[in-house]
Formats: sequence, C-alpha cells, structure tokens
Amino acid sequence: MWDTSARLLRLLSVLQVPGDHSGTDLARRLGVDVRTVRRDVARLRDLGYPVESRPGIAGYRLGAGARLPPLLLDDDEAVAVAVGLRAAAGGGVAGIEESSVRALAKLEQVLPARLRHRVTTLNEATVTLSSGAPGADPEVLTALAAACRRNEQVRFDYTAHDGTTGRRRAEPHRLVHAGARWYLVAWDVDRADWRTFRVDRLRPRTPNGPRFTPREPPETGVAAATAYGITTGAYRYRGRFTLHVPVHVAADTIPPTVGVLEAVDEHSCTLRAGSDSLDELALYVGLSGHPFEVHEPPELVDRVRRLAGLLGAAVPAGPGDTADPGGSG
Repeated sequence: MWDTSARLLRLLSVLQVPGDHSGTDLARRLGVDVRTVRRDVARLRDLGYPVESRPGIAGYRLGAGARLPPLLLDDDEAVAVAVGLRAAAGGGVAGIEESSVRALAKLEQVLPARLRHRVTTLNEATVTLSSGAPGADPEVLTALAAACRRNEQVRFDYTAHDGTTGRRRAEPHRLVHAGARWYLVAWDVDRADWRTFRVDRLRPRTPNGPRFTPREPPETGVAAATAYGITTGAYRYRGRFTLHVPVHVAADTIPPTVGVLEAVDEHSCTLRAGSDSLDELALYVGLSGHPFEVHEPPELVDRVRRLAGLLGAAVPAGPGDTADPGGSG
C-alpha cells in the first residue's frame, strides 16, 4: 500500500501519459478504491496541478498549468533524456546549448548511482563534432510547430538556395530534423505545390494567416519528400543514377542528406542527387566507389562521357592492357 505522498507522486506519473485515465484504472494501478482516487485528485488540484475531468468522460487527464509537475522517469527514460540533452548541448537548435547543459547537470545530480554511471560512461566515450551549420531559432521552431498543430497558414520571408529572397505563404505540415538542420514541409500556397524550407533561412511574419483544412501529405511521404527537396530538388542539375550494389551497401557511403536511394532489386538501386555543378555531381558519384550508370539529365550523361575519356587518356597503358584492335599489327 502506498502512503499518501508516494501515492500522489505515482498518480502524477500515470496522469503524465497522454489520454484519459478512468478512475477504475487509476484505482487498480494504485491499489486503492475509486473514492481514494477522487480524494487524491482533489489534493493534486489543491496543490496547483490542473487535473481535468471532462463532462461525459469518466476519466482524468493532466492539463497545462502554471506549475511544472515532477517528472517521474524509469531507468531507460532517464538515460534517454540525459543522452538527448547532451546531444542538444552540441548544437542543432540555436540558443539552447547552455540551457541543455544546465538541465543535464540538474538531472545527473539526482540520478541514482547506477544510472549516473551509465550516463557518465557514455559521455566519457563520446565526442561530438560541431557541424558549423547555423542552428534553428527555438522560438521559430516552436511557432512553426504550433502552426502545424493548429492548421494555421504561415507567412515568412525566405532566402532560397540561390540567395534570392521573397515572401512566402504556406500551409505547414511537419517539421523534419535532418543532421544539423531543421526543415519545414509545407504546401506553398502561391506555387500550389509541396515545398521544403530550411528553417534557419526563414523569418516568420505575424500574425499567422487563416486556418486551413489539412491536405493529404506528399505521395512519397514526408521523409522522402524532404530528402528529395534538400538533396535534389533545390539544385540546377538533378541526376539519376543506377548503382550496381544493394541499397544498404550504397547507404553506407551516401547519407540521406546527400542523395535519395531506392532499391531496384537485391543487387542494385537508384540514386537521385542534385548539384549546381555537373562535374561535382559526376565526381561525387564516381568517388563513392560503386559501379554505376548515369541516366539523366542529358548534359550530365555527356559530361560523364567526356570525363571518362579524359581520365582514361591520363593513364598510360599497362603491360596487361589489350592492344588496340584498330591498330596495325
């Protein structure tokens, strides 16, 4: 049997799980009767925690209030939070590094010795490399996330990949975190199509626009649409290649922030990648070390053919090379 203080903490822990919790279920978890649950809910409300019970629903949930309830975490959850805070301290979202370090210090101070040892061991064995990329503003991320949830059109100034700026109107769908960058996947109202926007290049204008009815997401899915937008769609040249290796082998050398891979069969895959330079695109795929064929665009096919000739001519014939069948003999 729980004493009153421990039972209240346990009740808070259960109520932090999203959704409605019936009095019967709470009584079973706490090992008490439903009447005791009602009294404990009343005590939590007296302490300032907004425990809600909606009409017509025989259950309770923890609403938003002015006081942050204690977070009761199991062992794996506590370690996961500590690891996440350490990653956040390394960058990715501008301005929260110091806050992440402070929160991590507080968490480690109260961790049991067995968990502190796990976290410390991981920290000592881990080195974080800074990407040097500009981080996303946490206030902008929060505002965009709220607009996604409320289905509100957003207006913002945007600096495109080529450096041009303009004002955009969009129906936000999802935020996507890829590597050190954040992206907004949204329906561009003026262009009547799905677009991917880098959050660090985006300056919101207030207030938001009108509410909208959510659209069906891109047919390829949000993740695939984002990958295509950041690796291929934003560039002048958009290459399509066949790599003669299984897709999991190609994925070891070509990250999703560089190109989009799709399996053809168990021995080959398609790569889509973009660049503003034909030479850069051709050499990147060539240097991946995988045998490949280039299909499009036509100017890339021509450029690869010319580069192949130049590279082949740059190497003197070896003793094992076959003689030119067109030569005299």
